[in-house]
Amino acid sequence: MTTTTGSQTTSSQAAEGRIQALGIWQGSLNIAPLKGGISNESWVVTDARGRHVVRFGEDYPFHHVERAHELMVSRAAAEAGFAPALLHAAPGVMVTRYLGAQTYGADEVCANLHRIAPLLREFHQRMLHHVSGPGRFFWPFHVIRDYARILERDGSRMVAHLPRYVALAARLEAAQVPLPVVFGHNDLLPANILDDGARLWLIDFEYAGFSTALFDLAGLSSNAGFDADQTEALLQAYFGQKPAPELKRAMAAMQCASLLREAMWSMVSELHLNAPGTDYPAYTDENLARFETLLAAFERSHGTP
Repeated sequence: MTTTTGSQTTSSQAAEGRIQALGIWQGSLNIAPLKGGISNESWVVTDARGRHVVRFGEDYPFHHVERAHELMVSRAAAEAGFAPALLHAAPGVMVTRYLGAQTYGADEVCANLHRIAPLLREFHQRMLHHVSGPGRFFWPFHVIRDYARILERDGSRMVAHLPRYVALAARLEAAQVPLPVVFGHNDLLPANILDDGARLWLIDFEYAGFSTALFDLAGLSSNAGFDADQTEALLQAYFGQKPAPELKRAMAAMQCASLLREAMWSMVSELHLNAPGTDYPAYTDENLARFETLLAAFERSHGTP
């Protein structure tokens, strides 16, 4: 069992008490934190049946996150074979099977395009038939505009920059091309892809909803630091043909939007979240730097958005 000192020890003890109180375990428990998340709290719990992941989370209206929706998608993704089995759910907590799989980083994403592209295409096409309830739509440009409103309302340190971000988002949105509506994951950080050696899995469905394929492809590639050749290879692997210039431009614009949305997610999190060990201002600055670099590359290749 891993704990720290001070307030983190108190927090760990409280979480372990919540875990033990779930009443679903067999035999003695071993509880250890699962590190890596920057907005939720997860634990690996071992009982007589094996290892499980316990994930705590609450609704985050400022991030458009509703746990009931996340639970529905997690259950649907498990039933469709994309996610680990869901073993238990209650308000604010989900328990899933622990896979013991490798968590991807940027290098693994770059090296496994031939496996990831068909996984995403299948997810986009098949999840439509498994999800239920209201049809939630995720559009990153709306998210950016809404984040700007929240940041201005709540006195963010970045208020002076918001008009520029909103104006850039509008121009990046205008560069998009018509594409079919699919059911997207919409949070494809490398760490949300797991590899058990035989197959790939997807986890963390807080932002999942109807969108176009381009946001998932852009999020995957921008978060993994793809260059232009890798991005074109991803588009070709996903769509099955060499991408047209208009699609390449739309993808480049969406990659910029993906990093801007991630940076603004972090700006909002600076004000409203407090995950232990997470430096939100540093994460904001890191993503803004990557956004500005990608925006400059977009302007060199495609003109001012």
